[in-house]
Amino acid sequence: MADVQLRQVRKSYDGKTPVIHGIDLDVQHGEFAVFVGPSGCGKSTLLRMIAGLETVDAGEIRIGDRPVQGLPPRQRDIAMVFQDYALYPHKTLYENMAFGLRLRGTPDAEIRQRVGDAAELLKITHLLDRRPAALSGGQRQRVAIGRAIVRQPQVFLFDEPLSNLDAQLRNEMRSEIKRLHQRLGATIVYVTHDQVEAMTLADRIAVLSAGRVMQYATPRSIYNRPAAEFVAGFTGAPPMNLVDGRIDGDHFDLGGATLALPAVLAAAARGVARMRLGVRPENLTLARQHADDQALPGTVVLVEPLGAESLLTLRVGAAELIARVGASFAQPPGAGVTVHVHADHLHLFDADTGLSLRPAD
Repeated sequence: MADVQLRQVRKSYDGKTPVIHGIDLDVQHGEFAVFVGPSGCGKSTLLRMIAGLETVDAGEIRIGDRPVQGLPPRQRDIAMVFQDYALYPHKTLYENMAFGLRLRGTPDAEIRQRVGDAAELLKITHLLDRRPAALSGGQRQRVAIGRAIVRQPQVFLFDEPLSNLDAQLRNEMRSEIKRLHQRLGATIVYVTHDQVEAMTLADRIAVLSAGRVMQYATPRSIYNRPAAEFVAGFTGAPPMNLVDGRIDGDHFDLGGATLALPAVLAAAARGVARMRLGVRPENLTLARQHADDQALPGTVVLVEPLGAESLLTLRVGAAELIARVGASFAQPPGAGVTVHVHADHLHLFDADTGLSLRPAD
């Protein structure tokens, strides 16, 4: 396995439309890195540049100790798993998994060993004599992953491999990929638009927007210390509440309701013209009474039962906030409640730059 380094990597189409803007990024040996972001953010283009399927206009890509931006895909020692599986329909699963090794002139005995080991790891040994048309989507994806494993590459690249699967199968395959990484200790770069996949699979996540990396950090840091408003709004289900308002001394005015800010946030906000307050749904709780200046009067707008919990949409001042509460909540829309805001989990963002104003820990 090897590490992957990107240095000031740029890409434009037709020389006029930039899609990747000078990205610097390191994926360590054995690390599971996920590129996540909305459609059109450049994540798949970036992955295809690492693979050699897209040209690099400027910058350097290194796999291990080699610069590879000028090399064709077959010389980069990578294996790629695609969204559409890319299996040969007329070949058996064994032949699909063995095909790349045959092209390399690998001896038959070694091919049998590698295919057998990969099939056992992925629990598809009993399917090797079948053709892709006889398989479910999850089984086809296992074959595609197996075909990558038998090559024993330095780096595995996954391009939205689960997006064609239904929700239940997607969850199952996500767990399988996580276990696979733990067993192989492989260097993996994985692209998805699904932030749940990113949070559960990654050692580190690169959140992309419009061809730029907004933050590259562990899932815990991405969730608890988003570096930008975009990151805060993209992660979490539901995502962080983001509220426009203004600072009045050391209080944030939500338009009819004021919330005391921790001293460190109030100090960081001085001199900032426009800002947004951020708080995640689980950091809002319902208090029995208006006990302190972290508790605000609110009104229930909507109740969404989810089984083990409920999501409440609350009107607080001029803002609407979503809170995550227990399933036992029984107040109807229109009921008055008191909302307690956990001050340690508040965030402030500069509304003009989108960057976090929260000082680093």
